[in-house]
Amino acid sequence: QVQLVESGGGLVQAGESLRLSCAASGSTSGINTMGWYRQAPGKQRELVATTASGGTTNYADSVKGRFTVSRENAKSTVYLQMNSLNAEDTAVYYCYARQTVQWSYRDYWGQGTQVTVSS
Repeated sequence: QVQLVESGGGLVQAGESLRLSCAASGSTSGINTMGWYRQAPGKQRELVATTASGGTTNYADSVKGRFTVSRENAKSTVYLQMNSLNAEDTAVYYCYARQTVQWSYRDYWGQGTQVTVSS
């Protein structure tokens, strides 16, 4: 089992920055993709950004150029640097990890951290 613990959420003004962190613990061997999803009130959970163990990254169009996902493999930690935040970024942000298990995989989620951007 893998546990994911997020930190770094909060309340900021539009235009400001925040950095989210997520540390994985437990049986972390085999984790390849880590990243972030978010869910705003009344909306479905959506991809924000992910990074694979080889360094490949993937971003939602709405955050490209503003958010940067990075990773410390040795610490099984993933970060999300969020710049130029706007009200549409307000959501609960969830850390995500995919672990390869034999010929299948398991997905893990953190408990979520609230990001609120006031305009």
